[in-house]
Amino acid sequence: MLIVKTKPLPLLTPEMLVPKLGEALVRSGHISELDLQKALAYQEEQMAQGTPYLLGQALLDLKLIERPVLDQAVTEQIIQLRSALQAANRNLERRVEERTAELQQALERLSELSQMKANFVANISHELRTPLTHIKGYLELMVTESLGPLSDEQRHAMQVSQRASDRLENLIEDLIMFSLATHGEMSVKQESIDVQRLASVAVKTALQKAEERGVEVGIVADEKVPLVQGDPEKISWVLNQLLDNAVKFTPSGGRVIVSLKEEGANLVMISITDTGIGIPANRLGEIFEPFHQLDGSSTRKAGGTGLGLSLVRQIVEAHGSMLDVNSTEGRGTTFKFPLLAVTEDKKKKQRG
Repeated sequence: MLIVKTKPLPLLTPEMLVPKLGEALVRSGHISELDLQKALAYQEEQMAQGTPYLLGQALLDLKLIERPVLDQAVTEQIIQLRSALQAANRNLERRVEERTAELQQALERLSELSQMKANFVANISHELRTPLTHIKGYLELMVTESLGPLSDEQRHAMQVSQRASDRLENLIEDLIMFSLATHGEMSVKQESIDVQRLASVAVKTALQKAEERGVEVGIVADEKVPLVQGDPEKISWVLNQLLDNAVKFTPSGGRVIVSLKEEGANLVMISITDTGIGIPANRLGEIFEPFHQLDGSSTRKAGGTGLGLSLVRQIVEAHGSMLDVNSTEGRGTTFKFPLLAVTEDKKKKQRG
């Protein structure tokens, strides 16, 4: 057994709390500077023998000061130190209160700005709807030649304009949905939905863009995927958004797979996996920030408002679920979330 011998700790005395006792005694005239030097030298000699030895004891042993005078000096020093500590604490408390008030004001201002942004987004989105409806209507009339025949070049130009107006309409709808979610007004209809059918439709929708980019898109599902509870319109939007993102950030030759897998008796796990560029680990949290792009430069290749993933997470959470993301930079990303399966009991209640 290893036995470690330790030196006993010195008894705590008031003098230990007064690091500049000697200077204070000289200033008060109780001892001279020469007396202080003698006491310090004597203290050093005693401490060289390995014995803890205080300056006050040296002064007493050398009869340079009386015990009552020493005790009084130590007491005065402790009172001064306590007063200084109290003043420092009051100053610190005041500074903390000031900083807390500043932070509170900054938070209130940030909340105001956030509300102003949300109101602006809501108002401008609704205002854009009316002129866009007119534009889409006249484009349809021209493409169908209801207003007169078109040349091949004119028809192609009208079709390009139609695709652009469709994209603008989707962006406006995203802004309106974001505005509703920000105000806590996003409603979710709980219905029994065929998620396999929704996924198949979403895959077909993504095929054209995927083929243009040279990306393979497919679906992998259990033989019989049960119905799930959810809002069909919003779950369809989530699938389309995640697929569009996956195709957008997957280089040519890559693939995107939608997977539907039953987990236990009550859940269906929905996942979208790509072999794309991935997301840096230290920036995963940023992808859910509204109006934010990881590549915010003017030369970025991927477009969009930066609302997609923020809305996806809000919709998934509105279903009582949670969106999980796993990504390896340069190797790909997987987004997944579970939905409640519709059991036989729930089917009977819905029929009733």
